[in-house]
Amino acid sequence: METSIPKTQKFILKLFPEIMVKGSSAKRQMVGQLYNNLLLMLGRFSQEINVRKFSDKIEVVTPIAFVNEVRQLLLDTPGIEQVLETLQFDQMNTLDEIKVKVGEVTHHEIKGKTFVIRAKRSGTHDFRSTELEQTVGGYMLATYPSNGVDLHNPDVTIRIELLNNQLNIITAKHVGLAGFPLGTQGDILSLMSGGFDSTIASYLTMKRGIKTHFIFFNLGGAAHEIGVKQVALYLWSKFGSSHKVKFISVPFDDVLTEIFASTHETYMGVTLKRLMLLASEKIAKEMAIDALVTGESVAQVSSQTLRNLALIDQATSMLVLRPLATMNKPEIMDMAKSIGTKDFAENMPEYCGVISKNPITHGSYKRMEREAKRFDYAVLDKAIEDAISINVDDILNDVTSNTAIEVVQKLSDDMVVIDIRAEDDCIETSCKSIKIPFHKLKTEFKKLPQDKEYLLYCEKGIMSQLHAQYLRDSEDATNVRVYRP
Repeated sequence: METSIPKTQKFILKLFPEIMVKGSSAKRQMVGQLYNNLLLMLGRFSQEINVRKFSDKIEVVTPIAFVNEVRQLLLDTPGIEQVLETLQFDQMNTLDEIKVKVGEVTHHEIKGKTFVIRAKRSGTHDFRSTELEQTVGGYMLATYPSNGVDLHNPDVTIRIELLNNQLNIITAKHVGLAGFPLGTQGDILSLMSGGFDSTIASYLTMKRGIKTHFIFFNLGGAAHEIGVKQVALYLWSKFGSSHKVKFISVPFDDVLTEIFASTHETYMGVTLKRLMLLASEKIAKEMAIDALVTGESVAQVSSQTLRNLALIDQATSMLVLRPLATMNKPEIMDMAKSIGTKDFAENMPEYCGVISKNPITHGSYKRMEREAKRFDYAVLDKAIEDAISINVDDILNDVTSNTAIEVVQKLSDDMVVIDIRAEDDCIETSCKSIKIPFHKLKTEFKKLPQDKEYLLYCEKGIMSQLHAQYLRDSEDATNVRVYRP
């Protein structure tokens, strides 16, 4: 007999082990924070999604229509160690009822394979977990075709949990993000360039439960700022949308000009990093934030030797976290690929390196003190005063309303739409449309006939704005606009 198609899907969320070893008060606060985070985020999908918290787990029951979205959100939520997909059956009062139901649901999995039953039981029953496993396993072995029971190396492990008279059959098991629930470890301000390192550093603080705000020092104009905003929006949307965070943009072109005018070329790179920390500290204090995070990794570039990092840290009394300090570049790039930021980072312009001419690798404390006194800090104060702060969730509206790139909604026959999304699908339009993923646009656009009008298209418009601006700046491509139907 086949089972009827369920109308809901149940997820059992196992908590990060470090939560479970906390004292009762801290554990209760963390579980409560995770519960509230999930209520907020899942409520955006449907008010019919039910969330229940227990001392050692959280259960989510969602209508089938939202299963894929809910599963992905749970896998990207800090604080969750494992996500178990289960089918729930109530009023399972006897072993006979349980064995029949398990066989009915899972028998197709064991055909031609060895299997084992693993059971967990809580509540009051007149049988033990081992008896439950033996009864269900024996029934399935006698009733359905298989290659027998293997207790040590089975092809299939069928997991069931019995809570009083509620039976949960686990149909899939996923590894979660782990870490602490977002909002339990305070706030931090991340120095974001949008490249591999600062992006991964921000991800790691979010994963650890720290509410991560972003500060960007603009050295590269509108295109660079749009690019960093899209990365910040991606990180927030995927891993941190349970909390409001800020994106602060600080105009640093005049600061850079002053560095060129006042600082010896060998100390320019270290000076720039010091000034970024100093500005970040002042803005963080205004936001009541106690710490900063950077993507610096020891010895990766000249400004990141131990001596130069020490010189940089002299500029601030605030705690500076460097989660990538001992990681190497391939490890960082692999992590970026796994969380979906690799293509963003590879196409992000890098501007800090433009002043690294003959950089010192082992700076002098006394020389650094002299160089610092030559800088006109009124320029830095003006940059901080001119900083612009917006909520990260307002970035889409900010980019599309403030950019200089015209947005087109109606097409004509002489236009060509370039779909720059990473996915294979290409948008269908009333005019000609072609596919060039954004990470190939720099090289492929040059090959196109330049007597055409090109409209860049992506799902939300942010990537299109970034790359249209980049093509305008780098290729003088005045024939590029943005398409938003």
